[in-house]
Amino acid sequence: MKTPKRLLPLVEEGLIDEVIRQLMSGKEATVYVVRCGDEIRCAKVYKEANQRSFHQAVAYQEGRRVKNSRQARAMEKGSRYGRKMAEEVWQNAEVDALYRLASAGVRVPTPYICFEGVLLMDLVTDATGNVAPRLNDVEFDREKALKFHALLLREVIIMLCAGVIHGDLSDYNILVDELGPVIIDLPQAIDAASSSVAASMLERDVTNLSNFFGTFAPELVGSRYGKEIWNLYEAGLLSPDSPLTGKVALPTKPVDVRGVIDEIELARQEEENRIRHQMSMQN
Repeated sequence: MKTPKRLLPLVEEGLIDEVIRQLMSGKEATVYVVRCGDEIRCAKVYKEANQRSFHQAVAYQEGRRVKNSRQARAMEKGSRYGRKMAEEVWQNAEVDALYRLASAGVRVPTPYICFEGVLLMDLVTDATGNVAPRLNDVEFDREKALKFHALLLREVIIMLCAGVIHGDLSDYNILVDELGPVIIDLPQAIDAASSSVAASMLERDVTNLSNFFGTFAPELVGSRYGKEIWNLYEAGLLSPDSPLTGKVALPTKPVDVRGVIDEIELARQEEENRIRHQMSMQN
């Protein structure tokens, strides 16, 4: 096929020898199957910010920093240079997460390089060498569903022990090769230690898994594995071999509703002040 414009720099640099075909186009990127020497890999071409349907919400950007103070100020002001830096941070987040998780033993594609907004990495294939199917394209019975659910919970735990939360985990971004599930799509990965929404994001990821596999194993619906995993993590007791029940005791202490409302109001005021400050800097 004709080489897409965004892939030309990688071809010119000798990183890609041939673009074979487009594999898929999603909310954040278009992925191509490419040949690099004797290896068949995939090239993930990130879409520009104004073309993505997956927005860089504050919840996902929290905790992501750049070392250069000039870059940080530009990102805060939202200048052209700042937007460029924000894009690089967004794209590099996936590369950083992939290397970090691969080192921890999580089953993710092996990354090679992120160049000019293109991530070059391993192509995940099945036993016959074809592109591996997504989780939602695989047939399950109750026994197989329970097995895969347990496998993926362990992957989520290893990720959390490495300080990473996927942030958008579902049956759409899990592939299945001959050895089992492989987790993909990590540009929105969250740092567990620095994000104020880490707990809720983890619980959402785990609930997505329980709901998907609950179609085949109804006992998983309504389980509270996410809360249980986070409680163990906060207590410093979490390990890949931690026994899980999917149950969490309900709190006996009354909820401080007034306190919650005050926290929400404070957060609202802080956000308004931040927006006013940003607008004054731009004027």
